[in-house]
Amino acid sequence: MQRAGHRDEEAVRRFVEHFALTFSDMGVPRMPARVLAALMVADEPGLTAAQISEWLGVSPAAVSGAVRYLIHVGMAVREPAPGSRRDLYKAAESSTYTSMIRSGIYKRFADIVDEGVMAVGDETSPAGARLAEMRDFFLFVQDEMSAAADRWEGMRAERQRQQPEG
Repeated sequence: MQRAGHRDEEAVRRFVEHFALTFSDMGVPRMPARVLAALMVADEPGLTAAQISEWLGVSPAAVSGAVRYLIHVGMAVREPAPGSRRDLYKAAESSTYTSMIRSGIYKRFADIVDEGVMAVGDETSPAGARLAEMRDFFLFVQDEMSAAADRWEGMRAERQRQQPEG
């Protein structure tokens, strides 16, 4: 049984692989998922590509491609390392990924699907009806996710106000 507050490095490594496998099942490429998990479990404020490569036991090229992907999709950020020419990579804060929702990502999917509705004629054909339902679903998800992001940020702000300063 693990003591509360005790970091079990073997359990951390198992978690990273489980996280990566689960995210890859959801469509995130495996190496970016592993890198994201490594960034999430790091106690340091950020990791260099060399540190990530060493910790995961993968090539620097694999890390380079993975962090490029994560930055592109808003799941990680790159910052210059103080006093060094290297960059530090960090997992994005929740404000970064809630901003992805607010950017209208699901609305963009809905707009693309609406092109399909128009391409097949309209909503009256079987194909048009399927596409219209998909479009409406994405619009629904956009509204719900935006509201959830608002609630999350309110809860997060309240939690931060209640934390003792240390």
